[in-house]
Amino acid sequence: MKSTLVIDIEAEKQEILKRYRALLRASKSTLQKGDKKEIRKAFEMALESHKDMRRKSGEPYIYHPIAVAQIAAEEIGLGTTSIVCALLHDVVEDTDITLDDIEREFGKKTAKIIDGLTKISGVFDYNSSLQAENFRKMLLTLADDVRVILIKLADRLHNMRTMDFMPRQKQLKIASETIYLYAPLAHRLGLYAIKSELEDLSMKYLEPDTYKFIATQLNEKKAERNLFIKTFVEPVNEILAEQGLVANIYGRPKSIHSIWNKMKKKNIPFEEVYDLFAIRIILDSAPEHEKADCWKAYSIVTDLYRPNPDRLRDWVSSPKGNGYESLHTTVMGPKGQWVEVQIRTQRMNEIAEKGFAAHWKYKESSNDNGLDQWIQKVREMLSNPEANALDFLDDFKMNLFSDEIFIFTPKGALLQLPLGATALDFAFEIHTDVGARCIGAKVNHKLVPLSHKLQNGDQVEIITSSKQVPKEDWLNIVVTAKAKSKIKSSLKEEKRKIAENGKETLERKLKSLKITYNTDNLNKLTYFFKLHSTQDLFIAVANGKIELKDLKDYLSSEKEIENRGNDYKSDGKQVEALLNKVKGPESDILLIGEDLQKIDYTLAACCNPIPGDDVFGFVTVNEGIKIHRTNCPNAAQLMANYGYRVVKAKWNGQQELTFLTGLHIIGIDDVGLINNITKVISNDFKVNMRSITVDTNDGIFDGSIMVFVNDKEHLDNLIKNLLEVKGVTGVTRFDAQ
Repeated sequence: MKSTLVIDIEAEKQEILKRYRALLRASKSTLQKGDKKEIRKAFEMALESHKDMRRKSGEPYIYHPIAVAQIAAEEIGLGTTSIVCALLHDVVEDTDITLDDIEREFGKKTAKIIDGLTKISGVFDYNSSLQAENFRKMLLTLADDVRVILIKLADRLHNMRTMDFMPRQKQLKIASETIYLYAPLAHRLGLYAIKSELEDLSMKYLEPDTYKFIATQLNEKKAERNLFIKTFVEPVNEILAEQGLVANIYGRPKSIHSIWNKMKKKNIPFEEVYDLFAIRIILDSAPEHEKADCWKAYSIVTDLYRPNPDRLRDWVSSPKGNGYESLHTTVMGPKGQWVEVQIRTQRMNEIAEKGFAAHWKYKESSNDNGLDQWIQKVREMLSNPEANALDFLDDFKMNLFSDEIFIFTPKGALLQLPLGATALDFAFEIHTDVGARCIGAKVNHKLVPLSHKLQNGDQVEIITSSKQVPKEDWLNIVVTAKAKSKIKSSLKEEKRKIAENGKETLERKLKSLKITYNTDNLNKLTYFFKLHSTQDLFIAVANGKIELKDLKDYLSSEKEIENRGNDYKSDGKQVEALLNKVKGPESDILLIGEDLQKIDYTLAACCNPIPGDDVFGFVTVNEGIKIHRTNCPNAAQLMANYGYRVVKAKWNGQQELTFLTGLHIIGIDDVGLINNITKVISNDFKVNMRSITVDTNDGIFDGSIMVFVNDKEHLDNLIKNLLEVKGVTGVTRFDAQ
């Protein structure tokens, strides 16, 4: 019997009012005369238009817009216009209300922001991804009004917090999109608290087991951690007070996602991650004493605890591009463990927590606003008309989400570039013409090639020549979007000129062979020479790759086809055989698609999935369906960009098939260690090995073994038994071969 949902309308009404009042309290600090009335009007419009709608969990839909508005007000610190837009962000898309209605009631500005927030409907061409196109359009509105993005982040955060009732496939897609696009965006806009929560929530759905494991571990150590923080902080507090500095000190655990990142990056277990928390010192300083006070506090901390000389980060003297200012150092705590200490003032802290919104508040005092430059760069990237949405997204991801480095010009001016930028990127950053004519550079007075990767603080002088023109392989050297688009457009211009010459030559040659110069024949020629476009055909002729004798070959093959005529009929049986060949044998053991049928597939080499892994299918352009693990290094990008090409997949364990996977084994080298390892694999587990590479260095054993296993359980047991071999200290599975 299906249980029916009993709804207490009266209790719901009370709950809605309670949430609305909480929203008003949260926005109190920014309210001005008449604002309350506007918010009330928006709330009533949203309430009315969503009155018959419910969320997946069964609760009234209106809870969602109220929550988004609450996040915008409380956690991002936005004002009335944003609160009104957050309350109304879904009405145009989901109800009969139009943008004109909103403009009439709330004015042009609100209507414009809501237009930016309304997911873009209409049909895109099927090859470009819906998500990438949406993201691009959202950024277009960022160039006008950054509030669009901030409300969008609040919307995404609330959706992530309440995703439990969604189907698993939808959870994976939304979480991937979040980790791939929205978390970096929050980071870029300086919203560190929101960025961390988005990463943690994505991980909760993408890596549920690891997430639970780390969360449990953190919880168990809580009391011990608090005690440690207390003993660490007490002496610091005393001296700060003596020196007349007013400070608030507290410890906060690192986010689960960043702990996991560290475990992956350094290939270490949870127990070995030493900086599980950071101590934060927040000073109450007057604007003119901020820098001096931060360094004073730094001096007090490092007098008490010895600092790690390599780990000082000074973002007070030169703030990050998103406005972040803070002093970070790592010191040796009282119990012989490293502790990260962050020192900042209240103003800096508010900017770190609320990013953009806090920026506007302090804008006058901040000397050089990196965020304005960032938005300027976004505008620049969007002004490149040709880029398709996915190219744009990759460039955007590369450029605007990566960390930046600071480079000096010969005259001492400072330029910001993304991490990994080369001397050629720097040349284009100065000016398009300088980039196009660049032949080399001097970095710190030493001559380097164009592809030289720049380091933070380098001083760079560009050498140019009037004879230089952009080359095709430059595209592999540069990373900034500006350089890429300029190189592409000058290459196109160059190609166009060559093609013009080729076209004239081809016309003459075809005339001499008595072939009519028309579109139909040009297409046939392009197909015959296996080229992509008629432009490529003209270029090939201009470069002498296609000569008269090649055109004669084409002529004779055309005649042959005409003579063959219609005697070629396809054989029904032949087609069937081909189909069977594609379908493969019946021993298929993976079920794919919404209705989970048996379809032919291949396993992706980037993550080597085995039965028992959480997997999904991805429809590739020319290799059929590929199966990836949901925690494959490429999964987030595939799901975020090509959501419509992702299909459900689940294992249906019947046959005993074997799958290739890799194990990375480390330990202390001992006589017979390899023998013991291979004995466990071959004899006890009857597992076949495909390859084994071993490296021993000063008594440390490091080996990679490719083995064939039946499924995840089989693999887990194998790992467990290998860990029991004397001398083995760690066994981890790795993805690609």
